[in-house]
Amino acid sequence: MRLSVDQFRHWQHKSITLLGMSGVGKTRLSAMLRQGSWFHFSGDYRIGSRYLDEPILDNIKQQAMQVPFLRDLLRTDSIYIANNLSFDNLKPVSSFLGKLGNPEQGGLPLPEFKRRQALHHQAEIAAMRDVPAFIQKAQQIYGYSHFINDAGGSVCELDDKETLKTLAEHTLILYIQATEQDEKELIRRTEIAPKPLYYREAFLDEQLAEYMQLQKIEFVAQIDPDDFVRWVFPRLFYSRIPRYEAIAREYGYTITTTELAKVETEQDFLALVEKALEET
Repeated sequence: MRLSVDQFRHWQHKSITLLGMSGVGKTRLSAMLRQGSWFHFSGDYRIGSRYLDEPILDNIKQQAMQVPFLRDLLRTDSIYIANNLSFDNLKPVSSFLGKLGNPEQGGLPLPEFKRRQALHHQAEIAAMRDVPAFIQKAQQIYGYSHFINDAGGSVCELDDKETLKTLAEHTLILYIQATEQDEKELIRRTEIAPKPLYYREAFLDEQLAEYMQLQKIEFVAQIDPDDFVRWVFPRLFYSRIPRYEAIAREYGYTITTTELAKVETEQDFLALVEKALEET
């Protein structure tokens, strides 16, 4: 959605999609805005609570069934397992995605890893296509004036034009570009605490082959899951930047993490958006 500053100011029910890598401040901003008149739509929460709920629970149950005490209780319906997702706790989603590598270190075999990646890809498309309906719900059911779409970091990897067009038609797309210093910090955090990630299949195949050649590894089961994430994350990070930039050029606007860090109120945020509109 393209708007002039005047059009944005007079837009009665503002709807904005935030794009950017995990850690750039999307959720912090959304949490601040929802204290006021903004409905916070979390793409990752929607994925976990709606589209991956059953696969996530099946994965947890499969692990629980390996414990004799829990197996007996589950098979007799004496206990049940449920997700405890929240906007601030999306660990069930990341634990389902998992990491590739040695099963003795919690890693997944390649076919199962790719299966879960494909399910996440489908779920993310579905979640983003839910945005127009939730914009209406936010106003008509919950009485919110405005809508903020806290999109997942892998939205730029969907390779689905229709989904991007849907977001652009119903929301103003705002890409949060990490400064060089913040890029280094995001990479440093991943090195300290490697997390499960989504990869485009072509990217994964290319990087996996190179990693295994460098490490002189013959089988995926020999891979240290955390080591692979640490190695591949900077490559993933920099491969996503031109994708974000292309989306912003075609459909939206760009702000920086430095600018966003200064936002403390809703009015600060609106002023920052207006600045981005003026500069484009």
